[in-house]
Amino acid sequence: MHSYNVHSMTRRFLILALTISFADVSGCGYHTVGSAANLPPDVRTLSVPVFATHTEAYHTETVITNAVIREFATRTRFRVTPDANPEADAVLHGTILKESVAPLTYNASTQESSSFLLTMVVSVTLTGRDGKVLYENKNYVFRQQYQSTTDLPTFLQENPAALDRLSRDFARALVADVLEGF
Repeated sequence: MHSYNVHSMTRRFLILALTISFADVSGCGYHTVGSAANLPPDVRTLSVPVFATHTEAYHTETVITNAVIREFATRTRFRVTPDANPEADAVLHGTILKESVAPLTYNASTQESSSFLLTMVVSVTLTGRDGKVLYENKNYVFRQQYQSTTDLPTFLQENPAALDRLSRDFARALVADVLEGF
């Protein structure tokens, strides 16, 4: 008799848990992959010109732009063009406002910094063909840590890899924000 009650209670609990989870999912705003909840349905082409930069860092704007183009092309059904195409339904303009590298740790034996923090601040605006702002965030802040070494036989320049990781993280967040409307 006791095992029947346990099984009956377990079954009731599972039914209740499934009912609650389905009830939560039905009204939560989920939608299909590649759809853009806050973009007009007529947006089919997206132009992403090379991001502007207010920094003196070399090649960062290209790395960031390429990551954003790749992410939009992968996660959406938009036809993404890497230029300022006047025929595009929407244009994403980005500006790198700040890029800095700061030492994080100090190696007492070599008297040099052994890890660094790359910080980037980016502003983006997505506008429709009619000039209406569809999405805007003027203060994306992304950070990526990397290690340094002074051992010349094993030296590997790590900051380009950190920039690549930061660019991918930024692109994922940006595309998710545009698609989800946050």
